[in-house]
Amino acid sequence: MKNQLTLLTGTKETQATLHEQLEDILGEFIHIESYAVDEHVPNQVSDALIIFSSYLIEKEAAPFIAPGSPRKTAIRTINYQHIERLLELEEGTSVLCVNDTSEMAEETIDTLKKMGIDHLSFTAYYPGLTNTYDISTAITPGEVTLAPPSVEKIIDIGVRLIDITTLIEILDHFHLKEKLGGVISNRYTGKIIDLSKKLSEMNKQTELLNQHLQQVVDGVNDGVMAIDADQKVTVFNPFIEEYSGLSHTHAMGKPVHQLFKDPKLLKFMTTPQEEGLYFTLNGYNLMIYRVQWEESDNVIFIFKNSDETITMEKAARKQLLKTGYIAKYTFEDIIGKSPTIEKAKAIGHKLAKTPLPVLIHGESGTGKELFAHAIHHESDRLYEPFLAVNFSALPEDLLESELFGYEEGAFTGAKKGGKKGLFEQADGGTIFLDEIGDISLKLQARLLRVIQEMEIRKIGGSKTIPINVRIIAATNKDLLQLIEQGKFREDLYHRLKVLYVSVPPLRERKTDIPALVEQFLLENHTPNKGLGKGLLGELTRYDWYGNIRELKNTISYLLTVSEGDTITINDLPDEDFFQRPKKNIKRETTSLVDDRLNKKVLEIVLSLNESMINASRKKIYEELDQEGSISLSEQQIRRVLADLKERGFVTIKRGRAGTQITEAGANYIHPS
Repeated sequence: MKNQLTLLTGTKETQATLHEQLEDILGEFIHIESYAVDEHVPNQVSDALIIFSSYLIEKEAAPFIAPGSPRKTAIRTINYQHIERLLELEEGTSVLCVNDTSEMAEETIDTLKKMGIDHLSFTAYYPGLTNTYDISTAITPGEVTLAPPSVEKIIDIGVRLIDITTLIEILDHFHLKEKLGGVISNRYTGKIIDLSKKLSEMNKQTELLNQHLQQVVDGVNDGVMAIDADQKVTVFNPFIEEYSGLSHTHAMGKPVHQLFKDPKLLKFMTTPQEEGLYFTLNGYNLMIYRVQWEESDNVIFIFKNSDETITMEKAARKQLLKTGYIAKYTFEDIIGKSPTIEKAKAIGHKLAKTPLPVLIHGESGTGKELFAHAIHHESDRLYEPFLAVNFSALPEDLLESELFGYEEGAFTGAKKGGKKGLFEQADGGTIFLDEIGDISLKLQARLLRVIQEMEIRKIGGSKTIPINVRIIAATNKDLLQLIEQGKFREDLYHRLKVLYVSVPPLRERKTDIPALVEQFLLENHTPNKGLGKGLLGELTRYDWYGNIRELKNTISYLLTVSEGDTITINDLPDEDFFQRPKKNIKRETTSLVDDRLNKKVLEIVLSLNESMINASRKKIYEELDQEGSISLSEQQIRRVLADLKERGFVTIKRGRAGTQITEAGANYIHPS
């Protein structure tokens, strides 16, 4: 049978760490039990040997130890697995050494110094000590929660391990020292060697990284120079050699005042001031930027050749004109966290990953164009052109030439050389067709052919031009209704609505109004403008039939008419200022307002009326939920009832009367 020992510690964490250490080194020869005083200790602990993790535990656990049981208090040392984290701290760094008592904190400091960790300035810290000496870094052997709140950086060096001296004493107690002393010593020192190998590998990696960084610095198309706290050069790349006329060998390690003579330049380099200044050096026109390296006292200087920068900017501007416009907005720019807008954004994210056409539907002012920009920005066409055209803003003849372009002499006034249309300019990218519901039938036919064949023919031209363009269309109109009226082609509708996203009106996402107001205040450069009592509530209660655009205009109005630092309710405009709902626009309920749904809601209203029960939205919701055939929110039920009221099928009254079905409503569900 194996020899046995019992380990007693203070905390569960210390128990786990020390038990693992003993098991790893001695477990092959000695059976180990362990208990944490903070958790549970048997009434009478008796074993061949009791090991206490510290003198404090020896005193605390004394009542649990059987009389006459052999016992020993462990000598502890720093956990070698975490030493490298201390070596990363700069020499002279002031650190708090945090532990649960004054004695343990001082013992930890003493152990660290004996191990050679003497490049730091240690101060003991323990519970009850109020003075933290304005030290922002702390180290602790597993007692992170004891660190003072003022500390910014905490390095947990882990629970202290049992020292080799105690391990040898344990072997000696079990008469295994001569037999196993060498083996155990080798195992213990092997852990230290593993750490040394790890540190050596880290040094190699650091050296390799420095080599790579030097290659990067040398390969940058700007001059890069750095100086240390003594103003001596530590980095000097080839472009600096060219701009200054000095060699790398000559410059490295020299103070800057020995290398440069221009007083203005020397002052710029040696005293913190402007981030960038213009200089002429050795015949080069240079913009020199000064960057203070936060991690050290080093200062980095970037030398940019102004002449080359101007040339590159001109080339980039020309290239941008050639490739067309770019998407300005991302999904991050679409403000709001309400469930409806989050759902729309989530759908938009998914739609962006395909090349298929997208139809965006939403009322005027909801932000459909932002969604179009964001979908392009999230797509694999991000670096290709994004062009937009608004069908309600241009006459038909001009639209046709804008979309498809024209050949020279195609019509009176056509410019020499002809013109590329938006489809041709957007080749490889995305074209956004805004207000597609306003397009004429003639233009619809031509647009349909372009989408089907992915080729265009310019006005007055005879050849077809293949294109690769993604179509995103948007409308605030009911295209199905336009199809029924013969104003929109059904085949074009299905070509455009391969993918679909609905942008919710502002009245369905009122929780986003505070964030939108804050954004509009920022855009008007008045972020500190206060909102008077009740104003935000008033803005939230309104249904905003003009949506976000109307809210934005209202904020602009309020900022203009308000006086002082606060906007009040009294600054709100008269009722005539706000947009009214359009009576001829069908109220939508996320495509669920259909004949079946209307009848189901009316049947429940009729049943509740006959039972003399108030037909409130909540009660209708409960009845629908109980049946389980249709799932609607109370908000959706409100819109259904509003639609039924417009059609004369119900009356909606306040109080106990609630919703009442009319004769027309009863005839609708039970035709005579």
